[in-house]
Amino acid sequence: MKWSSQIGVFNGNVLVSKNNKIIYNTSFGFTDATKTNKLTSDYRFNIGSITKEFSAVALLQLQEQGKLKLEDKVSKFIPELPKWANEVRIEDLLQYTSGIPNVNWKIIKNDKDLFDGLMGIDTLDFKPGTNYDYNNNNIFLRQFVVGRITGISFKTYAETFIFEPCKMYTAKLTPLEEQENIAKGFNNNLVPDKNDLPITGGTYLTTIDLLKWANCLHNNKVITKKSLYKLGQQFDLPDTQSALGQAKYKNGKLIEHLHDGRAGNYEAILVSDIEEKFTIILLDNNYNGKVFEISDAIIAILKDQNFNLPKKIIEK
Repeated sequence: MKWSSQIGVFNGNVLVSKNNKIIYNTSFGFTDATKTNKLTSDYRFNIGSITKEFSAVALLQLQEQGKLKLEDKVSKFIPELPKWANEVRIEDLLQYTSGIPNVNWKIIKNDKDLFDGLMGIDTLDFKPGTNYDYNNNNIFLRQFVVGRITGISFKTYAETFIFEPCKMYTAKLTPLEEQENIAKGFNNNLVPDKNDLPITGGTYLTTIDLLKWANCLHNNKVITKKSLYKLGQQFDLPDTQSALGQAKYKNGKLIEHLHDGRAGNYEAILVSDIEEKFTIILLDNNYNGKVFEISDAIIAILKDQNFNLPKKIIEK
């Protein structure tokens, strides 16, 4: 990790847990582009696509409560959507098989714009369940369904029924009310990321809270073993993702869970090997695309295998 920091490919926080004990929990680098304040383990990072797990878990919680079925059509819950919503199942939103076109980010300023964008879709890109397209309209529609069923905002739902039971006290969904202990994204030219749009769904949290999430999920504290199995299923094509990213099961029990995320210059990775009892978390606010290389090296060390140090990026 010191090497990765010295060669300039990692600026962030790292946590490694083995046999249910944190064996490594360290910060490298700076809180923002000014490079004046050093990171500490109290800092929160945007976890990018790992946040998609929360809307997925919310839907499975609602299924367990009898408030929806995964085969239900979206139109059952949001009847004013165009006719394509009669074809798209909740399960399609979880597996990115809905055929809904992607968000037109040029016209998005808030949640209302996202909903209006869904209302403005005329036709799907393909028949639901027949193909795969990993895009964020699936996620926003999941959140709108949760809000419609529960009568509260998805932000309130996630913070109350997911973060609180898992004791994830630093975890907050965007839009953020407080800015304390937030690592700010920046690139290698020290240009800071633009401010977040005030839309729901980005998650900022610490490495400790992401570990709490993994443990909570894997130990069936928020959803049952059966629901957890359902979430890890993916469309049968190469390079597809499930709602958990990459999940492996043995006899219906989760044994491996890998999910990565990126938002601007934030990058995040969560790697859990449940049989070997380790979890690796890397949260970074200066994107260099090296979190897989670094986590692979840590996995090798934990398994007492030879490892490769991450390579320095050669500037062109």
